[in-house]
Amino acid sequence: MLGGMPLLSAEDVSRELSSLAGWQRDGTRLVREFLFRDFVEAFGWMASVALVAEAQDHHPNWSNVYNRVAVQLWSHDVGGITHRDVRLARRMNALFAVVHPDGT
Repeated sequence: MLGGMPLLSAEDVSRELSSLAGWQRDGTRLVREFLFRDFVEAFGWMASVALVAEAQDHHPNWSNVYNRVAVQLWSHDVGGITHRDVRLARRMNALFAVVHPDGT
């Protein structure tokens, strides 16, 4: 641990991913692409996530092109995946489920 939360071990990350629909590990990051019906829906979801992220003082790296939002999460202060990233990923999934209850 450098200055924040401790990094999760590879085993811990794998365990968390088993219950984190749609997310994958890409090196030292959690990644997922969310698909929406259109740009307005995607941007609205991003605005909702932004409020959660700000409250958690944890901000995603993301990009939006029309109906797609690509997300990368990692804790910059320690250079890898922590419980903080998992917590934000779960909240993103929960907010996505509000818009898409069927998971698609």
